[in-house]
Amino acid sequence: MSYLHAIYIRRICKSRSYLVDNLIRNFKSGQDRQESIMKIFNLPTNSNLRKKDFLYGVATASFQIEGSVESRLPCIWDTFCDTPGKIADASDGRIACDHINRWREDVAIMEELGVDAYRFSVSWPRVITKDGQLNHEGVAFYLELLDTLNEKQIKPFVTLYHWDLPQHLEDKGGWLNRTTAHQFQRYVELIVEAFGHRVYSYATFNEPYCSAFLGYEIGVHAPGKASKEYGRKAAHHILLAHGLAMNVLRKNSPDTMNGIVLNFTPCYSASSSEADKIATDLADQYINQWYIKPIMDKRYPDIIDMLPDSQKPDIHEGDLDIIGQPIDFLGVNFYTRLIYSAPTEKGEFYTEHEHLSPQTDIGWEICPEAFTDLLVRLNKLYTLPPIYITENGAAMADKLHNGQVEDLDRIAYYDAHLNALHDAVEQGVMVDGYFAWSFMDNFEWAEGYVKRFGLVYVDYENQQRTIKQSGFAYKTLLAERIAK
Repeated sequence: MSYLHAIYIRRICKSRSYLVDNLIRNFKSGQDRQESIMKIFNLPTNSNLRKKDFLYGVATASFQIEGSVESRLPCIWDTFCDTPGKIADASDGRIACDHINRWREDVAIMEELGVDAYRFSVSWPRVITKDGQLNHEGVAFYLELLDTLNEKQIKPFVTLYHWDLPQHLEDKGGWLNRTTAHQFQRYVELIVEAFGHRVYSYATFNEPYCSAFLGYEIGVHAPGKASKEYGRKAAHHILLAHGLAMNVLRKNSPDTMNGIVLNFTPCYSASSSEADKIATDLADQYINQWYIKPIMDKRYPDIIDMLPDSQKPDIHEGDLDIIGQPIDFLGVNFYTRLIYSAPTEKGEFYTEHEHLSPQTDIGWEICPEAFTDLLVRLNKLYTLPPIYITENGAAMADKLHNGQVEDLDRIAYYDAHLNALHDAVEQGVMVDGYFAWSFMDNFEWAEGYVKRFGLVYVDYENQQRTIKQSGFAYKTLLAERIAK
């Protein structure tokens, strides 16, 4: 982290400025960095986040780490990667982090970090054949992983869908085809039966917004379709699939904690003008509330009535009752915020502004206060189940030097956001756990391998893993927790 970057973080994190002040002093005085790093997470001593019963974990996703493409069916991200110009470095997931072959080493690192839980996703095309039966080789990999996690007392949080739709289903319409929701229901039935009592928690989906909006409305993620007539339709079928899967989980896996993971990007008005405030509210409805309100309130936000009929989802009788059944937990993914103002183009609801500074290496504004605001607002809008922060983290320009990665900027990010989470808990939000994104560097979707989020550095040439200083800081935080 540069001296200027530290100043920027202090500007947006004034209530926690002692954190960055310490970093700046260390840069200026040349004090031993290791000593300061190991003490860098400065949560209040009485914080619930310092207690043993507050769960800490790390998270990954199947396509981003597994590799071994030859032992599964093709998925939409294979096809997207093979399309010229879609991935920043023209890379793919054929090898990724080679987790299929190196998972024992990876679990050993998790054990060294002292995490309570590991959140990972199951690759649908790895465990289900084209004719809809279990692929026993793929299932065996996950069974061995689950058994080992349980032996090491690391709770398995399983995500059933993290964007890798089998390509043969996309060829039939993918999430624009209502039948895909029922195919997903069947997949969940089979995999839950196969996994038995090995799983602690199931999430049906990770970030439906990304699959629907990025994948079907603006086309920057797989499958690369781009039409306003597609986005809401795909979103509805994904939410329907969530509800159908919850029926299966409630019946066939009643002892697991079952829910969904949604990502939120809080929307802020560029000014106090009425036009900007209205546009910001519409942006929030379109980007954030569209995915949570049907689950919590069994209806879509009011913006649905402002959409042209061609852009509205095809809602069947009973769909919203299926979508809106109770969940045991809500997973919240948070990274950044965005600024909005009144639309400047005909037919648009809002104008989205560029990210402000300071930014992470992926270009997202660092704004921990927005994390607190988000959680407090959600808690006021809805009657929420327990919340788990299922993803939070930062891409930084990491460099491996003499066997170490001194990612002080990531440590500052985590500390600021853990304190922001503490502030939300102090204001009455029920949060039971936190997962760092991500466990290790991996294939970062359209960015390929050029952006690094991990607590563990991966050398993609030789697959060597190196725990970063942020990983050691996380380890220390977890080890120093106190009994309730």
